[in-house]
Amino acid sequence: MLLETQDLAYTYPAGKQEILHEINIRFRPGEIAAITGDNGCGKTTLTKLLVGILRPGTGRICLGGNDIAAMSLAEIGRQIAYVFQNPAQQIFCTSVEQEIGYGLKNLGLGRNEIEQRISHYLDYFELSEYRQTFPLSLSQGEKQRLMLAAVLAMHPRYVILDEPTTGLDIYRRKLLGDYLLRIKKDGYGVIFVSHQVKFIKAYADRVIRIEDGRLSDGRGDCG
Repeated sequence: MLLETQDLAYTYPAGKQEILHEINIRFRPGEIAAITGDNGCGKTTLTKLLVGILRPGTGRICLGGNDIAAMSLAEIGRQIAYVFQNPAQQIFCTSVEQEIGYGLKNLGLGRNEIEQRISHYLDYFELSEYRQTFPLSLSQGEKQRLMLAAVLAMHPRYVILDEPTTGLDIYRRKLLGDYLLRIKKDGYGVIFVSHQVKFIKAYADRVIRIEDGRLSDGRGDCG
């Protein structure tokens, strides 16, 4: 299912200058796309638009040909998941198990299905030993894996990560990259914002650079 922007533009309510201008990008399942550029160029703004946290000033964002403007934030979130730069901001349950299961209960799934998904993603992200652990006591990398487990358990089409290498050492950056490759292999679309050139070169299939609110090459379907 294609995720695309069509002549997307955005200006913050209190601002006069467009943060993003005529952004046309296509994202696909089964690929890893990196969004990069200088501070303040509009990278994080773009990702917030993609998940419906912000709404376009002009232009459209379509998922499978359907404008997400007609979808609620919850409906978008089931299709396009988002992991914050600081994953602790998304954690509010008292155990790792509950954190993964919370969204599943809101989907109205049966108890057996919920338990199967929790167990699967605990194993997938090597978190099984932390099932009953208080999430905020986990390391930065473990918190990030927990949030990936929680959003993937919902079976979205795409996963977006904002500056996912922040606070990770070399080993944990590689561990994260290996997980992103696995997620890609399982058919999800992965989009991440980063300044880490080595990480981008190692794991991204496609690099989208934004300069002063515009795509640096004028298009987002390259590579």
